[in-house]
Amino acid sequence: MTTLVGWHVELEFSEVGDRTSAVGLVRLGDGTEVKGHGYAMRHPSDPEQLRVGEEIAGSRVLMDLASQLLQKAHIEIDEVSGRKSRPLTG
Repeated sequence: MTTLVGWHVELEFSEVGDRTSAVGLVRLGDGTEVKGHGYAMRHPSDPEQLRVGEEIAGSRVLMDLASQLLQKAHIEIDEVSGRKSRPLTG
């Protein structure tokens, strides 16, 4: 199997108090960059576990990026086919 293109994905995390924030960036083969955000909050009674906050915030970043990439693909398909784009719900 031949790889046609590769994507580069970067995630960065920061934690302040009980809140973990994450930002993500994916660079597509056409030079487009898509940015996403995700957050997690630790309940005050939960033990401090940085890894768990990163996993939750990171998964939310990836879901945000996935949603944006789907929307981008729908728009590109509609542009080629002449159909009118409809916003995704969810």
